[in-house]
Amino acid sequence: MDLSIVDLSPVPDDGTATDAYANTVESARQAETLGYERFWVAEHHGTADTLAGTTPEVLLGHLAAETDSIRLGSGAVLLNHYSPFKVAEVFGALDALAPGRIDAGLGRANGSPAVDDALGTERHVRNPDEDHAEKIEAVVSHLSDDYPDEHAYGDLKIPRSGAAAPVPWVLGSSPSSAAVAGELGLPYCFAAFIRPGFAEPAFETYRERFQPSRLAGGIDAPRGMVAVNAVCAGTDEEAARLRAVAEASYERMQRGIVGTVPSVDEAIDELGAVPEPTPATLDAGEWPRAISGSPETLDGLLSQLAGRVGVEEVMIQHVVADHGDALRSHELLADGVGLTPR
Repeated sequence: MDLSIVDLSPVPDDGTATDAYANTVESARQAETLGYERFWVAEHHGTADTLAGTTPEVLLGHLAAETDSIRLGSGAVLLNHYSPFKVAEVFGALDALAPGRIDAGLGRANGSPAVDDALGTERHVRNPDEDHAEKIEAVVSHLSDDYPDEHAYGDLKIPRSGAAAPVPWVLGSSPSSAAVAGELGLPYCFAAFIRPGFAEPAFETYRERFQPSRLAGGIDAPRGMVAVNAVCAGTDEEAARLRAVAEASYERMQRGIVGTVPSVDEAIDELGAVPEPTPATLDAGEWPRAISGSPETLDGLLSQLAGRVGVEEVMIQHVVADHGDALRSHELLADGVGLTPR
C-alpha cells in the first residue's frame, strides 16, 4: 500500500502564516525522506486565523524548490473560482519547476457568500457538476495541448517541462464527483474524512461510470485513492488522546464553530473523556470520520478501508494540535505500513 499526505497548513497557537508554511515545508521534506508517494496542499478561504493554506499554486512552487523527488499537488485547487486556462498555466509552470512530479488535483467548493463574492465567483443555478466537468475537461485539454488546430484554443500552448505532463485527479466527497471522474476517465480521490459514509458508494459509482478517457491526460482503467483522517502514536491509547482533537473539532463544527483547533487537553475536556481507541477490526459498513492507533493497528485499519473501496493508495489527513505530534505520527505510520525510505 502506498501512502500520501494532504497538508492544510494549520496556523500554530500564537503563530502566523509564516510559521504554518515553515511547518508545511518541514512536513514535505520529511514525507519525501520517509517514502510517501505524494504531498498535496489544500485551498481554504476565510479561515486565516487557523488555516494558511489558501493558495496551493504559490505554496507548491516553494515546495518544488525544497524537495527533490516526491510528487507534489493540490488537494484541491477549487476550480469553480477560476478560469481553466489560468489553472492549466499555473500547473504547467509548476511542472517546469518540478518536472514530471506534479499532480493537478481538481475540486470544487462554495465558501461563505462573502468569500465567493470576494473571489468573484457566481453561484450557478444550473447543475454545478455539469459545469465542473466542463472545467475539468478544459484544464486537462490545455495541459496536454489536446485542442485540435481548428478549435478556438488550438493555438494556445502551456509552458511546461519536457517531462510527463501534470497528472489530473478529480477530488470529491460524493458519488456525483465520482461520476464526473469516471465519465471523463480520470483518476479519482475521495475525501472520506469529510463524508465517510459515501466512500463505498462513490467508488462503486466511479467504476460503474468509468470510460477509457478520450482525453490525452486521461487513463484507460480506474485508478483511485482514498483520503482518511488518521493519527498514529506509540500505543493505541496514546493515539486516541491525539484523535480527541479531531473529534472535538468536528463537534465544534456541528455547533457552528468553524476553523478552531483545541489542544489535546481542551479537546478531552470538551468531549468529557478520552475517546476509546479505534478497534483493530472495523465492523462491516463502519467507517469512522477519524481513526487512530499504533503503527500496527493503523496498518491494519488502512488496509481494511483501502480494500473496501478497491484502492492501493491512502492519503493521510489529520487534525493535530502540535506540529511535533504530527511529524511523529507520519514517521510511525510510515514505519507501520513499511514504506521504503528515500
